[in-house]
Amino acid sequence: MPATERQGYDAIIGCSAPMQALYATLDRVARSDATVLVQGENGTGKELVARAIHNGSNRADKPFVVTNCSAFNDNLLDSELFGHKRGAFTGAVADKPGLFEIADNGTFFLDEIGDMSPALQVKVLRVLQEGTFNRVGDTETRKVDVRIIAATNRDLRAMVAQGLYREDLYYRIHVINLVLPPLRERSSDVAVLVEHFLERQRRGSGLKKELSASCIARMTAYPWPGNVRELENEIERLVVLSGDDPVIGEELLSPRIRTHASGIVVPAAEDDLRSLPAALESLERRMIVDALRRHQGNKTRASADLKVSRRNLIRLVQKYGLDDARS
Repeated sequence: MPATERQGYDAIIGCSAPMQALYATLDRVARSDATVLVQGENGTGKELVARAIHNGSNRADKPFVVTNCSAFNDNLLDSELFGHKRGAFTGAVADKPGLFEIADNGTFFLDEIGDMSPALQVKVLRVLQEGTFNRVGDTETRKVDVRIIAATNRDLRAMVAQGLYREDLYYRIHVINLVLPPLRERSSDVAVLVEHFLERQRRGSGLKKELSASCIARMTAYPWPGNVRELENEIERLVVLSGDDPVIGEELLSPRIRTHASGIVVPAAEDDLRSLPAALESLERRMIVDALRRHQGNKTRASADLKVSRRNLIRLVQKYGLDDARS
């Protein structure tokens, strides 16, 4: 492993090329005070990225506040973000500060910002532009110094084009844009993440467990639509179902994972990997399968991804009988 390659960043785990590129960007972003938009599928770790940025900034000793904009209706989110004055609405029995006030001088992570209503988009835009807001039902203008990190799994640019999202707010939160790769595009990180989650389970249960080579091969070939969150849940499930067995076999995998890669050739037993040539062939086979699935069987793109010639890839596909290895 190159000296500059990192296994993780703050609480983020992964050593693949896409993650190395992300870490290099985070090094620069964390030191600034710029607004950041983090985009990616569910389960890719958007909140972990936001926390890493905060922890690496000069606001690290100040509050890190999190809210999910899709978890509240419009009125509740308004009160949650900006607070309210006593008597502003039924049930407002006392003055209440909002999360922007609580996050003052720190970082505010607004998750699922694409689900925010147009009316609240205007109020958030005002905080970004002027650092000011009013509590619900209050005429007093309050001022805060908050760094905003926003996240969404929605296509905000398309929403702007459709008139569903304010263009001015989009550009205000789009100063720095981080797009997190899905796990299927960094399949080489699956083994690293598996070991990380197994170690976490070991600390909780005291049981030392590992996955069989065939189990790892199946998990590496699976596209993980739920990304890292889905992988973590699967590891917890495997540890529970395996009881006292120290080695977890592929037969315990969830059916969707066990049957997804039915065409992949995997080691029949741990003994198959005791020789270096066998281990190298297993890794080579797995990487080819992953690349072909990522590119829907397109050998030209897969060969570019693997950094081998198309002719060489075709030879290897024929060698391993992988003509049907695609999603």
